[in-house]
Amino acid sequence: MKQIFNPFLPLDEYVPDGEAHVFNHRVYLYGSHDSENGTRFCPKDYVVYSAAETNLREWTLEGVSYQKSQDPRGKDGKTPDYYAPDCVKGNDGRYYLYYSPMGPSVHPFGPIGVAVSAYPQGPFSYLGDVRNRNGSPVLKYLNNDPAVINDQKHIYLYYGWGLGRDFRNRALKPLYDKVLSALSQRSLEEVKTTFPSILSLAEVELEDDMLTIKDEVKPVLDSLSTAKKGTLLYKHPFYEAPAIRKFNDLYYLFYSSGKNNELAYATSLYPDRDFICRGVVISSADLGYKGNLKPLASQGTIHGGVEKINGKYYVFYHRTTNNTDFSRQAMAEEITMNPDGTFNQAEVTTQGLNGGPLKAEGTYPAFCCCNLFYPGIKGVKGNGHNKEVPCLVCFNQERYVSGLVNQTYVGFKYFSFAKPASLLLKTRGSQGKITLFLDNLKKALGSISLKPSPVWQEDEIKLPPLEGIHALYFKYEGKDKRDFLSFSFQGGE
Repeated sequence: MKQIFNPFLPLDEYVPDGEAHVFNHRVYLYGSHDSENGTRFCPKDYVVYSAAETNLREWTLEGVSYQKSQDPRGKDGKTPDYYAPDCVKGNDGRYYLYYSPMGPSVHPFGPIGVAVSAYPQGPFSYLGDVRNRNGSPVLKYLNNDPAVINDQKHIYLYYGWGLGRDFRNRALKPLYDKVLSALSQRSLEEVKTTFPSILSLAEVELEDDMLTIKDEVKPVLDSLSTAKKGTLLYKHPFYEAPAIRKFNDLYYLFYSSGKNNELAYATSLYPDRDFICRGVVISSADLGYKGNLKPLASQGTIHGGVEKINGKYYVFYHRTTNNTDFSRQAMAEEITMNPDGTFNQAEVTTQGLNGGPLKAEGTYPAFCCCNLFYPGIKGVKGNGHNKEVPCLVCFNQERYVSGLVNQTYVGFKYFSFAKPASLLLKTRGSQGKITLFLDNLKKALGSISLKPSPVWQEDEIKLPPLEGIHALYFKYEGKDKRDFLSFSFQGGE
């Protein structure tokens, strides 16, 4: 049977901000569309991928679902970039795509766009913008990252941006207000008077036309500026990227917290109030997983949500590549719901949607590593695109782990072993050494000395008899840098 690993789409595909929905027994993935080696967020047309709900190992590209040129905001040959969409089935049986037009040619935090199609995969056609009853665009709070749900024929829309800063210092508040006004391009008066803050997660119900709001926009979750200190929400405040679901009569709001590397969530019995923070469902750096306090990957943006598929729950999210936030890839993990409705934090893995560990046989690209950490690891550097630190790169159509420095660990989780005889590593660069560790980074299985080489060279690590399920970590030691392309399991029963 075919295997699949994270990232679960083709390695040259970059679909972040993933929202997975089941329509007609098929899973559809909606997301932004980054470029490989990109220089800004979301510059490409939307595409949709889909999979049978009974087989998440095989994803099909449905094609371009919505083109940037279809949005009327484009002027003088310029088109807006499309951020973080979501899709919902309307009461008329059609499918509605909600998105944030952003980028250099449009007003930031402007109206939320809506497109419509007879099919969940599109193609979609521009319908209009979310509007007030008088026809004016809805601009209360900051229009960003829309999320939408059809709950028993009630259509609820969520959106917002929280910045991730606590602006409650009274002495500095006038300055903060001016900064927010300039950043959001909203009036100073609006910034001052929006309750509890313009930096809030907002909710509103829509009419059946899917454009017009039915009642007043209201805040439903606090950002760091208004969250009560000492609470779980203050520790994991709303920042951006809401996703809304309803499981077992409970509403779940997933969102990127102010820490920017984690998807947190809040629950309520109601769609428009009383949401209580419940913690974290995943961190792109595995921070907090089973008490872990050290980042196991460079911290960058995260966006996604949880979907119930064929009786199981899965969290969809993205990872960063190229030492930048501008080239992000779709990732997913199975996640456990507890009897009380809470979720345990999921671990970032290589196996992802495979339904279990990968087979310890054949060849795997180093590009599918789930952990990559080194001394002094930090967050990604904006538009990055350098080899100052170990990172995932694409160059000359090759995708690999670049720039390993001394004491770098590259991790892969998990594999099912049936006594393979050895591992064949393909690397290049300066002289050094690679040691293979199993599971807890304390048990070394073997090592190889690496000769200097400007081209890919193969080196073999002999393995003791191994059975069962294990994680693999490759530790690099050397005075200068080394690149890591792939590893292959050799021999075995």
